[in-house]
Amino acid sequence: MSDVPDLSSDEEHFEDDEWQEMESQNTTVGCLFCSETLPSIDEAVNHCEIVHVFKLGELKSKFNMDCYSYIKLINYINLTKAKPLDIMLSTQPLWDDEKYLKPVENHEWLMFDFESLVEKPTSPKSYHANVENGVVTLSQAHFLELQRTIQSLTEQLKESQTHLEMAREDINKMKSSIQTIVQSGTTSSNSEPVVVDCVSKLPIEHDAGYFSSYAHFGIHYEMLSDKVRTESYRDAILKNSDTFANKIVLDLGCGTGILSMFAATAGATTVYALDQSNVIINAMDIIKENNLQNKIKTIKGRLEDVTLEEKVDIIVSEWMGYFLLFEGMLDSVIYARDRDLKPGGLLLPNRCNISLVANGDVETHKKLIEYWSDVYGYKMNCMKSEVVLEATVDIVPQQYIISEPCVIKEIDIHKCDVNAMNFTSSFRLPITKDSNLTSLVGYFDTFFDLPESVSFTTGPHNTPTHWKQTVFFFKDCKKVKQGDVIEGTITCWRHKGSVRSLGVEINVFGKRHTYTF
Repeated sequence: MSDVPDLSSDEEHFEDDEWQEMESQNTTVGCLFCSETLPSIDEAVNHCEIVHVFKLGELKSKFNMDCYSYIKLINYINLTKAKPLDIMLSTQPLWDDEKYLKPVENHEWLMFDFESLVEKPTSPKSYHANVENGVVTLSQAHFLELQRTIQSLTEQLKESQTHLEMAREDINKMKSSIQTIVQSGTTSSNSEPVVVDCVSKLPIEHDAGYFSSYAHFGIHYEMLSDKVRTESYRDAILKNSDTFANKIVLDLGCGTGILSMFAATAGATTVYALDQSNVIINAMDIIKENNLQNKIKTIKGRLEDVTLEEKVDIIVSEWMGYFLLFEGMLDSVIYARDRDLKPGGLLLPNRCNISLVANGDVETHKKLIEYWSDVYGYKMNCMKSEVVLEATVDIVPQQYIISEPCVIKEIDIHKCDVNAMNFTSSFRLPITKDSNLTSLVGYFDTFFDLPESVSFTTGPHNTPTHWKQTVFFFKDCKKVKQGDVIEGTITCWRHKGSVRSLGVEINVFGKRHTYTF
């Protein structure tokens, strides 16, 4: 016999002994979806199939999974706490990302021999439920349907509880408002207006009318169907997906959540969709319907009364009103910029401007102003002065524009403050054709200065938007000729008693014309 030991044989025996010792260890395995502990991985797999209808064999066949895909699946479940029914009903492997190859922990499930798993025959199975008078036998399909129903009802219950909590908050705010009125001994109709210089200082109970106006279907249909508006925001976000990738975004005044969904689709990791109006309830349903609830967090509340969980990289908001500044929502954007935006963060849009142009629509002037000269044979000229006090929001046909435009206000959203609504500017309008000047028309342009830049205008020279144009009629028409230049000044200010409203004064032809809206 040789004195040289058979090392290969010893090594083989050693490995066998070591493997048998590892297998003999009584290591328990925790269920992936509940607190149940099973004595072995095989029993854990069986438990998940029977109790949670989680069938690894079916998933393996459905998605042609290998051992690497299995590892991703287990880590995905541990990281996301995914529900078994969501996984079984998915049409694509939700775990198909290389980040799930990194083990979350030294998990017993990762030791399972997934390659040897074979999908069990799909012959009908029965599940038993104990009842008072015996046993009820359920088919596998019936059992799965019951599971789906339970999950659906559970989610509906959570959603109803959220809606109830929102209603409770609104009721409490209403009670507080009424109590304040009663204690002060006044009624809301007789109370003095609250004098503040920006929206953030306005008590919420005095701002309810503004938010309630956005709780109706019609206004959101009008905004969403405005292709100039909505497609500009869409292009600014989706065509600049690198800017949004892995970013935290605030959608301020989210409405139905369309901008939030654009941002989530562009790659944002978290989007805070915030709105004070009750349309946020609909936004929750819309976001869920599009399977974006894991990325978009809805918040009901006024920005000034809400504290976000973290600072954001980007603030996106469709805040513009008539004549750009009406409604005063720019105040909230400025407030969010100063409080919630990270240093170097991005505002979208980032700048806007307001322009004036001359209008020669004599027919509309006759219809609205001259009408009062003869009303069924009676003179009502005194009404003309009242009519022209209110700025009119309307679409002005391009054919009636009789001058070159003039930019009267530039606003850099990154630098402006709440005094942006108060300004005086001179204007110079070169007349382009002979006509009768009936009014001046105001409109605004909006800019998204990004790698793929986007902009849009609300002017009469382009596709009409829901903002239309703001028309400042004169009481009397003024004849002008091509080559003339209309010069004057325009002053805009915030109303003291109505922080979201504007006053405008136009000085031209030696006369002062004042408007409100």
